[in-house]
Amino acid sequence: MVVEAVVLVTALLLAILRSLPGPVFFPIRALTVVYVDFFRGVPTILVILMLGQGIPALQLSWLPTDQIFWASVALVLVYTAYVSEVYRAGIESVHPSQEAAARSLGLTRAQALRHVVVPQAVRRVIPPLLNDFIGLQKDTALVSVLGIVEVLRQTQIDQSATFNGTYYLVAATLFVAITIPLARFTDWLVARDRRRQQAGRLA
Repeated sequence: MVVEAVVLVTALLLAILRSLPGPVFFPIRALTVVYVDFFRGVPTILVILMLGQGIPALQLSWLPTDQIFWASVALVLVYTAYVSEVYRAGIESVHPSQEAAARSLGLTRAQALRHVVVPQAVRRVIPPLLNDFIGLQKDTALVSVLGIVEVLRQTQIDQSATFNGTYYLVAATLFVAITIPLARFTDWLVARDRRRQQAGRLA
């Protein structure tokens, strides 16, 4: 839950920075593109290994050495890249006339983004956001490569001790039990949005 909350905020900030217009903001836009391309291109498990094993190995007193912390940071870095693209698509789907109307009323660009563009964009991308978080729930199993005892690691320990493959089925059932409610909630949101659009056309 902490990782998801951090991703929601940082990804939105990244998407806003990437949508800033004008040549003066080109370096910022370029940096966001580099960030997104890099962390979408590198496998998540590799980022987890680089941070979860590499950072503690440096033995720097001013850096945390907790592997769970660095595994969480790795997931935040990777999923921020993916989710920022979802937000960006939502921002770009809002017609420019919406911002122009807000500016004509005396709002600054920042105010127009905050009060007009971003709220509409977020509502439009809730279903794909939830799909990304379903993926995040499953990718938490990747932290087992650091030796952290979570669901998958505990399953491996139990299976090795008892030579009973049923533990893998139990683990799979647990992941399904977590993700299916999110999937159905996503379907409900999509259906609700479709009904609202149809009602708007009829009106």
